[in-house]
Amino acid sequence: MTKGGCRCNSNKKLSTFDWLCDLPETQKETDFVEVQFKNTRKGYFLNSTRIPLEKGDMVAVESSPGHDIGEVTLIGRLVLLQMNKNNINPEKYEIKRVYRKAKDNDIEKYNEAKAREQETMIKARQIAENLKLNMKIGDVEFQGDGNKAIFYYIADERVDFRQLIKVFAETFRVRIEMKQIGARQEAGRIGGIGPCGRELCCSGWMTNFNSVSTTAARYQDISPNPQKLAGQCGKLKCCMNFELDSYVDAQKDFPSKEIQLETLDNTYYHFKTDVFKGLISYSTSPNFGANVVTISAERARQVISMNKKGSKPEILDDKKDEDKPARADYENVVGQDSLTRFDSQKKRSGSKPKRSNKPQTGKQLSGQGNNNPAQESRAPRLVKKNDQNKKNDA
Repeated sequence: MTKGGCRCNSNKKLSTFDWLCDLPETQKETDFVEVQFKNTRKGYFLNSTRIPLEKGDMVAVESSPGHDIGEVTLIGRLVLLQMNKNNINPEKYEIKRVYRKAKDNDIEKYNEAKAREQETMIKARQIAENLKLNMKIGDVEFQGDGNKAIFYYIADERVDFRQLIKVFAETFRVRIEMKQIGARQEAGRIGGIGPCGRELCCSGWMTNFNSVSTTAARYQDISPNPQKLAGQCGKLKCCMNFELDSYVDAQKDFPSKEIQLETLDNTYYHFKTDVFKGLISYSTSPNFGANVVTISAERARQVISMNKKGSKPEILDDKKDEDKPARADYENVVGQDSLTRFDSQKKRSGSKPKRSNKPQTGKQLSGQGNNNPAQESRAPRLVKKNDQNKKNDA
């Protein structure tokens, strides 16, 4: 939807929904604009000459050295809110300026510089391997005018790349800047589709990457399987932190998992907690599910209170059968047919019975009483043949 040059819907990486775009009076309250460069890199610049800018315009902005080319992704009052969110104070930080709207010559140089990035990254990796440096060049970004290149690298330990910078400068003939990023930042720059079927959060909207621990999985009763907990970056999934606070608040009403419940017959150990339904499952074995009984959190607190007083209930679940909701009887409403109804073979109507391959004697043929003249004529022949054999034997 476009209204007054405002593009509310944007499919760019890390795009911000401009909920003030339908209010023209909010577009002239500030001279700051948000400009996005390759992938996840953004910056805030001052439109000191008050060039009429709209979202989606390509602009040339101040850089060190030269100038850079980027796309305007946000204007108006919302820019101030984003700067406040990212802790950017114009009074403490020097805000660079917007030079002009990008011309055809600027766009041509910009495209030439971007075309060199893939080849440069491959050569940079070969140089780092020849120097035996324990690092990985994840991405290369050229400045809009082609005078500077930013090399994004990943390293587990501190790397002395002073010699590497000299080789890079001699090979590529540009100013070199090295920027260390983590595995999550690399996944955000590359992009991809997550197991949920949507775009990766790190490449779509996330800008701050907080640490994720396995404690988040334990609070949410997620299976501690490393292959399922790890994202495409090899680290724990960031989405495990999204609902963690809600789970922590909800589990305050549940008793501790370490408390055992005592009855007259058994000792029950915590097995599983259903936070949404407010139910807790207990097992008679501390290691696996055996004789699992599911009760409410209120009933669990009652049993714990009884155990503290020295008494034990007869059974863990005190609900009687008549108090339990009746089980719904589900019926097959689609024809009331079985799934195996096509397995049985139907008999053909009017088909002749199969004949057996065993030879039939004359006695059997004579006793059948069939009306077949062919079968009746065979009996006397068999008898005559037998009489002739007896005469020959005599």
